Amino acid sequence: MNDRSRPVPQARFARLAAFGQIAGGVATGMVGEGLRRLAKGERPQLSDLILTPGNARKVTEQLSRLRGAAMKLGQMLSMDAGDVLPPELTTILAQLRDNAHIMPPPQLDRVLIDAWGPQWRRRFVRFDPTPIAAASIGQVHRATLPGGRDLAIKVQYPGVAASIDADIDNVATLLRMSGLLPGGLNIAPLLAEAKRQLHEEADYRREAEQMRHFKDLLAQDDRFIVPEPVTDLLRPTVLPMDFLSGRPIDLLADATQGERDKAVAALLDLVLRELFVFGHMQTDPNFANYRWQPDTGRILLLDFGAARPVVPATAEAYRCLLRAGLKGSGEDIRAALLRIGFISPVQLERHGLAMEEMTDILLHHLEKSRGSLFDFADRSFVAGLRERAGPILSDRATWTIPPADALFVQRKISGTVLLSVKLRARLPLIDMLTPFAGP
Repeated sequence: MNDRSRPVPQARFARLAAFGQIAGGVATGMVGEGLRRLAKGERPQLSDLILTPGNARKVTEQLSRLRGAAMKLGQMLSMDAGDVLPPELTTILAQLRDNAHIMPPPQLDRVLIDAWGPQWRRRFVRFDPTPIAAASIGQVHRATLPGGRDLAIKVQYPGVAASIDADIDNVATLLRMSGLLPGGLNIAPLLAEAKRQLHEEADYRREAEQMRHFKDLLAQDDRFIVPEPVTDLLRPTVLPMDFLSGRPIDLLADATQGERDKAVAALLDLVLRELFVFGHMQTDPNFANYRWQPDTGRILLLDFGAARPVVPATAEAYRCLLRAGLKGSGEDIRAALLRIGFISPVQLERHGLAMEEMTDILLHHLEKSRGSLFDFADRSFVAGLRERAGPILSDRATWTIPPADALFVQRKISGTVLLSVKLRARLPLIDMLTPFAGP
């Protein structure tokens, strides 16, 4: 059996047992780490014992076996952690973005029989049983139709859609038991929205519609390519589309500065147009959703399960934030962050000075690129932000959860910035942002 080939647990009890193994493994790791630190004369906090590389490794392995919503939430954490979690933890969690286990051939065959019937192989000249990619909700296979059309076929893991609600509830329970979340923090609206979005992502017919929508939106933009779905083979759990060749986007790190800058400029411009022009955004910035063609310089957009309309009020609040940043007004930036819901009035009351200093650091970093290029590889400002953010993050009684729509938008923005940093892009950022700020 392939080392990555493991059946997807479908039964509710089997998935619940897996969460039990996660909790048990983390608890064992906490005890060992706690004893080690006590022996050194330290008095560790509970969160210090939970957020260790060893525990992250245990959680990563179990989530990659479960797949589905559980793994998706782990992926989101790895993308959204930014500079908050220690680098060794984000490195381990990042493995969830592209190292999912795959279905064994018998399980794959049962899924395809359910979708296309027992004679499904007759539909193809070739169907490669070894997937070319595997993620949280499904895996991708190459196939060729009798007419020679080359396809990439997303095949959903069995039981994923049925397990979404329970998986998210189980992850929420683990978070509450860990003590990482304040007892008074109401995460119910966020959990409900996460369930809704993941149910949408598990509907491949809906994703095909979103793919066609973005293909229309970008029809006149030769920087991007969007595949065409194959309607007569489309099923709720099977999404066939044209196979388009390209390299993983993060391998652009080895390309020339000009090639990197061109690709990142296209992706940043796409985010801005999604937010301020299209009113429709693909909110999953996972690197695996992009491919790059060295010969054409074009970018392939491959996943539209998380595409969704942007609430107009959210877009306008971000426009206010953008306008404040370009104007260099720290006061207006904090007001915009309050309006969006990223900070709370009580945080501003208790930590106003630290927030003011953080705003000044960011504005200075942006302003020094005015009239020149913004260097995404320059992370000299991060240490100052982390130092001032520490007390704010520690004051858990002031934590707030922004509206889900803003969180999903911010997830796309943060992920795109993370890719820009990884590719060491240098761009005229202020000139790129200015047209979207409005009057």
